[in-house]
Amino acid sequence: MAIKRGSKVEVGFSSSSMTDLIFLLLLFMMLSTTLINPNAVKLTLPKATNQLKDKPVATVSITADLNYYVGTDPVPFDRLEEALVAAVKDAEIPSASLHCDKSVPIEEVVKVMKIAIKNKIKLTLATAPE
Repeated sequence: MAIKRGSKVEVGFSSSSMTDLIFLLLLFMMLSTTLINPNAVKLTLPKATNQLKDKPVATVSITADLNYYVGTDPVPFDRLEEALVAAVKDAEIPSASLHCDKSVPIEEVVKVMKIAIKNKIKLTLATAPE
């Protein structure tokens, strides 16, 4: 009569728990990156088909009620030039992105453009994709 052993060690490896963990990490990363908003000033940008991939050094925002921001810091218009120059002073190629609401008069946009031209700052008008 042959005696059989009751416990056998299984050689296989179950990766289902590791797959669940990787899936949860992937889900967390996807959700957390969509919540990050680099431009904290809420604006309704005009729409355009051409989009640039370059990242500007600084951002200038003009809200619908004509409040100016450099980055996320509110700046009065008479101090906008010095705040913009200070924001791009360490850059190899000084560049800025202009974010303005659709309802902002064009005269206000031109004022900011003149400041950028005067200080030799490359200015890009930000738009929303169509």
